[in-house]
Amino acid sequence: MRYKLFLSDFDGTLVRADGTVSETNKSAIETYRRAGGIFAVVTGRMMTSILPRLKELGIFEGLAAAYQGAMIADVKTGEVVKCTGFPREDALTVIRYFEECGYHIHVYTGDDFYSNMDDDALHAYEEICRVKGKIEPHLSDMVAAKSVDVIKVLAMVEADIRDLVKEETERALGEKYFVTCSSPYLVEVMPKGQNKAGAVDFLSSYYGIPREEVAAIGDQLNDLPMIERAGGKFAVQNAEAKLKENATVVASCEEDGVAEALTKYAMGDEI
Repeated sequence: MRYKLFLSDFDGTLVRADGTVSETNKSAIETYRRAGGIFAVVTGRMMTSILPRLKELGIFEGLAAAYQGAMIADVKTGEVVKCTGFPREDALTVIRYFEECGYHIHVYTGDDFYSNMDDDALHAYEEICRVKGKIEPHLSDMVAAKSVDVIKVLAMVEADIRDLVKEETERALGEKYFVTCSSPYLVEVMPKGQNKAGAVDFLSSYYGIPREEVAAIGDQLNDLPMIERAGGKFAVQNAEAKLKENATVVASCEEDGVAEALTKYAMGDEI
């Protein structure tokens, strides 16, 4: 087995547009795990959103990484083994900036998330992620007044301005923050250093597997740090161009790219 630890993004990589995971992908994951490989999902989603979906993959133990790797938990028990969020004032800086821009904002505090708008965009997000937000029109006031630990902040925007919003946010906030995108409509902000590369490091150390024997696959900009850090670098055909420039390109999410990466590369002989 060339890669003993295989890390996969979820949305746009493993789960299809209709919200399902193909039987081909499920079978490949099971075969890989039976052969001794460790398969883990590393996602930008909340932990409460991703843990129930792992049961569909037949994964009932091991670790899962949420919030770009800022939170890592035991799949079986839900026990959190890593959680790193914002210092309060840094979180408020991000929230206030997004509020000044007039964006639809989400603030994540572990098992809960808060939205400043109750609209169709929120309802679509809730349906996709199978979670329910709490409405707080003035998010900065709420965070300032309550004892909440903020892990992630995001803005929901139209796809045609996402890249511009990302660039403007990076310029406005500066180097203390990691700004990325996990979908065509989301601009996410984390503390500097809290990205999927950190998940590679943590899981590699936890399982005692050298990074050269760790593979990663993704589709969005938030997956780029993970792919760059891993020994095996894979991108589905539907991935952002920057990922495909830095990885071996496999079939699209809709055509079982994860299964191809597992069978042809992780367990196969091709490099």
